[in-house]
Amino acid sequence: MTQVTFADLGLAQPILDTLITSGYTQPTPIQAAAIPALMSRRDVMASAATGTGKTAAFMLPALNFLTEKSEKPGKGPRILVLSPTRELAAQIKTAAETYGKQIRHAKVVSVVGGMPYPLQIKLLSSPVEILVATPGRLIDLIERGRIDLSRLEMLVLDEADRMLDLGFRDDIAHIATKLPKERVTALFSATLDGDIATIAQSLLNNPERIEIAAPARRQEQIVEKLHYADDITHKTKLLDHILADEAVGQAIIFIATKLDAGDLADRLLGQGKKAAALHGDMPQRERTRTLARLKKGEVDVLVATDVAARGIDVAGITHVVNFDLPKFAEDYVHRIGRTGRAGREGVAISFAAKHEVPALRRIEKFIGRKINSVEFEGLKARFEPRPSNGSGGGRFGEKRSFSGGRDSSRPNRFEDRKPYGDREQKPYGERKSFGDRKPAGDRPAYNSDRPAYADRKPQGERKSYGDRQPAFNDGNSFDRKPRQGNFKGLEADPTLYAEQPRLTLHSPFESGNRKSSGNTSRPQGNGNSTANTSRFGSRSDAPRANAGKRGNRPSFPNGRDFD
Repeated sequence: MTQVTFADLGLAQPILDTLITSGYTQPTPIQAAAIPALMSRRDVMASAATGTGKTAAFMLPALNFLTEKSEKPGKGPRILVLSPTRELAAQIKTAAETYGKQIRHAKVVSVVGGMPYPLQIKLLSSPVEILVATPGRLIDLIERGRIDLSRLEMLVLDEADRMLDLGFRDDIAHIATKLPKERVTALFSATLDGDIATIAQSLLNNPERIEIAAPARRQEQIVEKLHYADDITHKTKLLDHILADEAVGQAIIFIATKLDAGDLADRLLGQGKKAAALHGDMPQRERTRTLARLKKGEVDVLVATDVAARGIDVAGITHVVNFDLPKFAEDYVHRIGRTGRAGREGVAISFAAKHEVPALRRIEKFIGRKINSVEFEGLKARFEPRPSNGSGGGRFGEKRSFSGGRDSSRPNRFEDRKPYGDREQKPYGERKSFGDRKPAGDRPAYNSDRPAYADRKPQGERKSYGDRQPAFNDGNSFDRKPRQGNFKGLEADPTLYAEQPRLTLHSPFESGNRKSSGNTSRPQGNGNSTANTSRFGSRSDAPRANAGKRGNRPSFPNGRDFD
C-alpha cells in the first residue's frame, strides 16, 4: 500500500516547506483522515488519543486557509481554537507559530485566564489571524466588546470532552451564538458519544465522523509501579521513602486538589527539599515562572494538579508519583508521560487507597495491562484488594451456570450415596387424618364451649371520667398565681448573661507560634474533593511554596475562569 505524504494532502507550499524543515514527511492516521475533510471545508468530529498528532490535524488546514486572502474586512480572527486549559492553549499557540512561520501575517494570539486584561486587549487591537482561548476569558472579552468575530472562518474545539467536564457547556453554546453561521467547525474529543454527540449536533453541520483507534500505549522507557496505601498518612510515608532515594533527580507529584498541592509542597519545603506547587489558582505569571524554575533545575519536586499534566516538557524528570489516582483513565497516560522523555528511562509510581481501587481497574483496562504491585519493607498496606481477573459468579469466585445451579464440571462426592445412607427406608404407615385425632391430654378441643367476652364481669366499678379528681391534686393549673420575682439564676449571679469576650478560632493548619508568610488566605480546592481543608494537618514553620503568590488570584467577571 502506498504511503500518503503531506504533499498528497494538497497543503500550500509554505506549509510543506516548514514540515520538511521540521522533519515531518508522512501524516499520522488522524492527520491523513482529518486534513482533507477540513480543507474541503466540511465539518469534522474526530476521536484520537493524545500524542497522535491531532493538533496538526486541525492547525495545518487552518493555516492553509490563511494562504488565501479573506473576503471579509476587519481585524478579528479568522481561526478560533477553544482549549480547556491554559497549558494546552500555550501548546496550541506554539504549534501554530511553528507550522505557520513561513506564512505572511499569520499572527497568533492567546487569551486565557490569569493574564492581565490590558495586555490581551492591546494584542487584540491589531489584526489577528489565529486566536487560541479558554472559554471563560473569551466570553469576558466578547462582552466587553474587545473581539470582532465577524470574519471567523473556522472554529476548533480541542479536547471538547474535558471542556464539558470543567463546566464550559453553556459558555461554548454562548460563544457559538456570536460566530458566523457559515464556518468550518472541527471537534476533537476522547469520545464521541453521550454529551459530546449532543453538543456536536447543535454546533456541527453534517460532520464527517473520524475515529482512530488508540495506538499501543505501552511506553517501554517508563517503569510503572503500584503501592497500595491505607490512608493519607501511609501515602505520605511512602512518598518520603521514595524521595529519599538518590536515584530521584527531578520528580512531579500529581495530587487531586489545589489546596492539597500547596500544603504538600509546603511540607516538602519544611523537609529541606526544593519544592514548588503548580495549580489552577495560581496567577498565570506565577505558573510560568514555576515551570521556568523547574526547567532550570531550581525546583526538584513539583506538586501539581492535572492542569499541568499536558504542559510540562522537562528532560530531567526521572520520577512521576501519582499521590492520588486521576479521575479519568486517560489522564494517567498524560501524567506518566512527563517522565521517560528524550529517550531516557523514567519511573512512574502510583498510590492506591482502598476507595481508589475502582479507578485503578479503569486505568488498567484503558492501558491494556496490569500495573505491577510492589511493597516497601515495613510499609505494607493492611487491606488486600480483590483480584481484578476473578472468575466471577459467586461471592467466593465459584463458577455458576446461567441457570443458577452448580458447575457440572465439578465432581459431586455425594452422587453415589443412598438417599437414606445405611438406614432402610421405613413407611410411615397409616396415619389418621387431623380431624380424627383425640385431643391431647385433658385439654378441651378448640371447639369447646368457651364463655364469650360479653359474659365476663366488668373490672370493678370505675367512675366516669368527669367524676375523677385532677391528676396533680392542686386544681386546674391555670388557677395558679403568677410567679413572683425574677428568675433566681439572675438573682444569684447578675453577670450570668453578661457579654462575654469573643472566641478566636484558629485554623487547624496553624501550629503553635507559627509566623505568617505572606498571604494567609487559603485557596479552596475544587478538584475531586469538596472539602475546604487540607488532608495534611498542621505544618511546621517552613517557608511557603510560592509564598505570597498562592491565593492572590485575581477576580474575573462572572467568575468563569476557574482554571
